[in-house]
Amino acid sequence: MPRCHANGIKIEYDTFGSPGDPALLLIMGLGIQLTGWEPDLCKQFADRGFHVIRFDNRDAGLSTHFDDAPVPNLGAVLSGDASGVTYLLADMARDAVGLLDALGIRAAHVVGASMGGMIVQELLLHHPDRLLSACSMMSTTGDPGVGHPSPEAAAMVIAPPATTREETIEQGVATWRILQSPAYPMPESVIRDQEAAFYDRCHYPDGGVRQLVAILCSPDRTTGLKAVSTPTLVLHGEADPLINISGGRATAAAIPDSILRTYPGMGHDLPHELWDSFVEEIVANAARAEG
Repeated sequence: MPRCHANGIKIEYDTFGSPGDPALLLIMGLGIQLTGWEPDLCKQFADRGFHVIRFDNRDAGLSTHFDDAPVPNLGAVLSGDASGVTYLLADMARDAVGLLDALGIRAAHVVGASMGGMIVQELLLHHPDRLLSACSMMSTTGDPGVGHPSPEAAAMVIAPPATTREETIEQGVATWRILQSPAYPMPESVIRDQEAAFYDRCHYPDGGVRQLVAILCSPDRTTGLKAVSTPTLVLHGEADPLINISGGRATAAAIPDSILRTYPGMGHDLPHELWDSFVEEIVANAARAEG
């Protein structure tokens, strides 16, 4: 896969479709690599006339790892001590802008899942001229009163990382059992293969901790979102255990003229059975930018 320099770091990225088509930038969530956007889904978007770009966020996959930075103490951060913060979501949004700059793209349609949706919101606030349309999926505004995880999901997020490949795969399978859509369960063999592929491409749990702290220490975006004029779509699962659907509803309520689409039985994942709907909704929202 190609790599570029952007915002002072190296970013690993991948593309689908024709560079002559409108750009669709896909931003993944906490600790997840660009491969979280499966190739077949990317190809569906490309088939609808987009130049699709997926990339590894900083501290994930094959993009720059902040090895020289300390691993934050989550307990201290949760107690209000932000001294160990290495970067915020706004910095990750600048990475996305830097990637567009490196690729010579003036503006793009942007879709973000989970933490990626939060980064999309940062782009809406601070770089609105770089977005043609926006989609925030299974995400939230940063308001501490909404988007709460279930106790099981919260425990999963702060659990110590496994130490071996086998243990990491088992931990990943256990995580998916909590997060996956109850109406669209994935076969365990598929989950296990996916977790093995993630591990073999890059296993870097320290980066996930720094990303989590970036989420926790970034400010509430609600007030700023009320001034957004970019056509925005909000997609959220009604059975999301990690970011309760109240986070998606709050996002849509904050952004003027946004469209909210919720899915019964969808958890905190991207079920294959809903891909056609995701694509149709995102294509329709992109068309609003052209109208």
